[in-house]
Amino acid sequence: MTEASSPPLRCWAEIDLAALERNIKSIRSALPDHIRYVAVVKADAYGHGINQTVARFMLSGVDIFAVANVREAAAVRELGPACPILLLSPILPDEDPFLLKYDAMPTVSSLGEVLRFQTLAVRAGRTLSVHLKIDTGMGRAGVWHEQGQEIYTAITQSRNLKLTGIFTHFPCAGTDPTFTDQQRRLFLELLDRLTPHPGSDLLIHADNSAGLETFPEKSPFNTVRVGLLQFGILPSEHSILSEVRTNPVLSFHARVGLVKTVPGGTGISYGRTHIVSKDTRIAVLTGGYGDGIPRALSNRGQVLIHGNTCPILGRVTMDQTVVDVSALPDTAVGDKATLVGRQKDAEITIGAFSRSADTIPWETLTSITMRVPRVYKANLAV
Repeated sequence: MTEASSPPLRCWAEIDLAALERNIKSIRSALPDHIRYVAVVKADAYGHGINQTVARFMLSGVDIFAVANVREAAAVRELGPACPILLLSPILPDEDPFLLKYDAMPTVSSLGEVLRFQTLAVRAGRTLSVHLKIDTGMGRAGVWHEQGQEIYTAITQSRNLKLTGIFTHFPCAGTDPTFTDQQRRLFLELLDRLTPHPGSDLLIHADNSAGLETFPEKSPFNTVRVGLLQFGILPSEHSILSEVRTNPVLSFHARVGLVKTVPGGTGISYGRTHIVSKDTRIAVLTGGYGDGIPRALSNRGQVLIHGNTCPILGRVTMDQTVVDVSALPDTAVGDKATLVGRQKDAEITIGAFSRSADTIPWETLTSITMRVPRVYKANLAV
């Protein structure tokens, strides 16, 4: 008997790269031909692994990659020496030199940033591309829409800065269409006021997966930012892409580490927050909140074993989670328990998992910790 080259999996996430590629192609085919595709791959590609997914994105023909910071830009640049990279978050002053090193486009939200980036570019004898962000009501990054003309003028009059895009962000795209319509109107009104008028070569974008709407014939919008939808998760029903067929890319699993019967009256896990009323057969899973199984799933979440639903009992702990397998007498040590994904005809979606944990899919995906191996299924898309 030969020794395995690495320890077996205890808690892991499977990433279907072929599904990712099919999703991208489905999204692209649903968009008008002139719309540019910005693939948002921040936070390690939403927990899917930036190195492996960006490589597949490049094969699928996205136009631009968007990340949060220069470290993420470095990872993308290592994979693609020519692909455009947009930085969505504010840049710290001591990060400025890395904008040139990784040829990444920063987002501008203030006159101070314009002056900083201008100085950086002049000293290097380079031209630096930037995007201007307009705050239309999110109250986060971006210049307030009423002051947008001033920053726009400062950028366009700079000899060493090149304005390559203007955008805004919708905080309630999936929940408050009225407020989103108001934001869209403010953004369009600003675009009409800008002098000189933005050229057609600028990337103008406001919509993400949750807020994507139809693009009227004369609309200036020519770009869309796509994040969660790429990974097979529809963040909102208020989207022209709600009919696009996409499939989940990630599934999340653990294994059964122990099976035993506890007598009635036993308190399960820390704090004894669940007391079994009768003799109960339990399975102890090899995963806990140290792996990304939220503590909020205590006494309310469920997993799939042998295609059957098994409720979580007691508190989720750092390394272990207890589930009730009284209805599954064949459960054995080593069996796979699925937290997110499909077993036989049963499925726990990332949305259902997140609702049980009182959170959102974005947080669920990015909370699967680094000690959880990502197992990549790299079949070609068909």
